Amino acid sequence: MRYTSIADLLSRSAPALANGPLCIIMAEDDTALAETLTHHLNAGFREVVLLGPEGVVLPEDLETVVHVVAHDVFAEAALPSAVNAFIDACAGTWIYYCYNAEFLFHPFCETRSVSEMLAFHAEERRDAMLTYVVDLYASNLDRHPNAVALDDAQLDRSGYFALARKDATKDWEPKDRQLDFFGGLRWRFEEHIPWPRRKIDRISLFRAKKGLRLAADFTLNEAEMNTYACPWHNNLTAAVCSFRTAKALRTNPGSRYAIPTFHWHNSVPFAWHSQQLLDLGLMEPGQWF
Repeated sequence: MRYTSIADLLSRSAPALANGPLCIIMAEDDTALAETLTHHLNAGFREVVLLGPEGVVLPEDLETVVHVVAHDVFAEAALPSAVNAFIDACAGTWIYYCYNAEFLFHPFCETRSVSEMLAFHAEERRDAMLTYVVDLYASNLDRHPNAVALDDAQLDRSGYFALARKDATKDWEPKDRQLDFFGGLRWRFEEHIPWPRRKIDRISLFRAKKGLRLAADFTLNEAEMNTYACPWHNNLTAAVCSFRTAKALRTNPGSRYAIPTFHWHNSVPFAWHSQQLLDLGLMEPGQWF
């Protein structure tokens, strides 16, 4: 079904969206759009919302199962602002958000649905989940000029690190159980990435409640929901495997001609399987059974 705005969607379909878990995908272009939608439908999201430019085209089989909303996807902080529009209307619902050409992986996602994973996470009294944005890129940019190749995707097997997240309101002391994570293409080609956009962590999954807000840096306005684990033990984390940074570096004229390849000695083929991400330490099973 198609809608003229987020307000139109919420006025007509808010009860259905509240069933959750809800997936919100923002289409900045049509790159891997059908594959992105299909991946998240197969992951077990009960409702999928696509925010895209007016007239975005979808295959017929997806048109009937996705809520398609006309939206200005190039506005400043377009995705966080859009997510905030859903929060109050969907209080109590688990919400996930991403861009096109991004794919959510969680521990054992091949045999456990996203609903099962979130039910387990909620039983551990967690209302949000940290995700790492893992850069994907084509191995050969001559064959794939936009750096997107689902059948020839690579990722970095090392080069990831974390720094303490400082609290400006408390003499810049480290925040409890909060870290800023870096790595991937944003680290290797940092001269082309503004400092505020170099982090690779997002709170991509959270349970909505009235007054909660997502900031432009993909953190929430409630401190505990930005933590990577509870005080007692490690919790689940997930990964958002994303071509978005590679695509942007190939789109920007300043970086397109400065980067002949994204391949380096720590590049490995992406297996499209959660076990590879677990083995590389790019997500955490926590106390998973």
